[in-house]
Amino acid sequence: MPSTINLLRLLADPTRLRLLLLLEQEELSVAELQQVLGMGQSRISSHLAQLKRAGVVEDRRAGKNVYYGAAKAAGKNGARGRVREILQLLAREVPETARDRTALKLALRKRQDKAREYFDQLAGKFGRSYVPGRSWKALSHALISLVPRLTIVDLGAGEGTLSQLLARNARKVIAVDNSPKMVEFGSKLAKQHGFKNLEYRLGDLEDPPIAKDSVDLVLLSQALHHAIKPERAIKSAHRILKKNGRVVVLDLLSHNFERARKLYSDRWLGFSEVRLHQLLEGGGFREVEVSVVSRETQNPHFQTVFATGVK
Repeated sequence: MPSTINLLRLLADPTRLRLLLLLEQEELSVAELQQVLGMGQSRISSHLAQLKRAGVVEDRRAGKNVYYGAAKAAGKNGARGRVREILQLLAREVPETARDRTALKLALRKRQDKAREYFDQLAGKFGRSYVPGRSWKALSHALISLVPRLTIVDLGAGEGTLSQLLARNARKVIAVDNSPKMVEFGSKLAKQHGFKNLEYRLGDLEDPPIAKDSVDLVLLSQALHHAIKPERAIKSAHRILKKNGRVVVLDLLSHNFERARKLYSDRWLGFSEVRLHQLLEGGGFREVEVSVVSRETQNPHFQTVFATGVK
């Protein structure tokens, strides 16, 4: 173990400090650390080597994987306790600590979630071979018919295609959009198709015209990236939900396709899994789950991220 002075010099670098704070909580591979910190492999490996030489980090091989963790040896004169004490003090000075904690939670969930990998493989095969009558469209209609009789709000609904599908089985669906033309068009379409349980309302997804504690499910389908302040939209969803109600967000994963701002009037270029997790937790939701559920094969290779939480 290094002396206190040398340890402070070592941890003066923010990246090494963040690494050690993470490794104090869990053994992680370089790939997982890349995922959590959003940094390149060479940068992380270089800092790990310095921490390992100083004796504050150790590695362990498991098959083809190498995991790094905080050194377990106590060292001389209670050095292990001294390291932890210093880390606790310095953690307060690192603005990324909360973000890293959330990213770590997601990384560990992915490590354990073998089912996700399996279903990703299934999704990739679905539709690859032609089978008469089998399609995502047919499957979605079948699944939507299984939705319980809930009161649902579709925020940023546009013309309300999803709202109309859900209205076939829901108790009531309220489609909210800030475009008068969209609301007018959707209302006419709903009337034309005889949907008496589907109502269109003009309003902002950040402050929807919905009573507090009045709905079972709030949907934000490819709408959150249009919000000026996404955190306000999430908090509004929490406000209008009943206790144990659920929010569901489908949006784009973070991307660099700047033309989306002009082509689709997007305010945000998607959201990372960590950001969505933080938005839902910050909005008061529990049992938060976030995962990437779709990947486009053509440029710009948009990915769809799914997030959900319970009030």
